[in-house]
Amino acid sequence: MRMSRRPKRPTRGSSTRRTPSSTGTDARASATRDDSPCLCGLPASYGECCGRFHSGTAAAPTAERLMRSRYSAFAVNNEPYLLSSWHPATRPSRVGLDPAMRWAGLEILASTEGSAFHTTGTVTFRARYTRRGEEGALHERSRFERYEGAWVYVEGSLVE
Repeated sequence: MRMSRRPKRPTRGSSTRRTPSSTGTDARASATRDDSPCLCGLPASYGECCGRFHSGTAAAPTAERLMRSRYSAFAVNNEPYLLSSWHPATRPSRVGLDPAMRWAGLEILASTEGSAFHTTGTVTFRARYTRRGEEGALHERSRFERYEGAWVYVEGSLVE
């Protein structure tokens, strides 16, 4: 996911960081329990899906799975994972996650290459969000490459 400087679009580092509710629980913490549904939209638990990539116990096998895991990382405010899954040539020094962002769903629209047999791939997606009560969507085509054997995010371009 990339950074956009337009005021009505989310920034590259936008997240769903949520403030504790009146009961004192943090919604992000419950979203990352190993047995909770994964935020990326695949029919698996967080622990079986993106959680294992976030913890470093497994590497995303395809560009699309890396895209999904990065979406989940934005949703749970996991800046270390976002930085580690970014190509060093384009990686910023920090992500600058936006605590006002609430990521609401990911839709993969297309992907090209990006399998175990490729060295590059693209994923076109739409990520829905709310920010300060306003709903929106980030529609982006992201480019991925293999770097030192692992898939990494290189850059993205907004799709209008």
